[in-house]
Amino acid sequence: MLELLPDLPDHVLGIKAIGDVEDDDYEDVLVPAIDDRLSRHEKIRLLYVLGEEFDGYEGDALWEDAKLGMKTFTSYDRIAIVTDSKLISRSVKAFGWLMPGEVKVYPIADVEGATGWITS
Repeated sequence: MLELLPDLPDHVLGIKAIGDVEDDDYEDVLVPAIDDRLSRHEKIRLLYVLGEEFDGYEGDALWEDAKLGMKTFTSYDRIAIVTDSKLISRSVKAFGWLMPGEVKVYPIADVEGATGWITS
């Protein structure tokens, strides 16, 4: 499940992954939230928290993620990924340079640091 994080500036989209992320989460939560912000801002920032409650992605969700990434590739000014997953951290660090905006990875213990960076 994907849940919107409250109390962020309008140009910042905060998302928290809980349990299993499914393709419906993209269609019902993430895509509408991104489209909403992009209707008001040329570039947005994304805070994506993959905390202790996150179990993983279902196969169809990975496909939805890839499609969304292609559609909104140049729409992000900054992306902060908050996770303790070594696999996700290494993947973001290895491929983050491909993104047109800045990408940083933060440990779960530093979600405040990630929020500060993404909102500054």
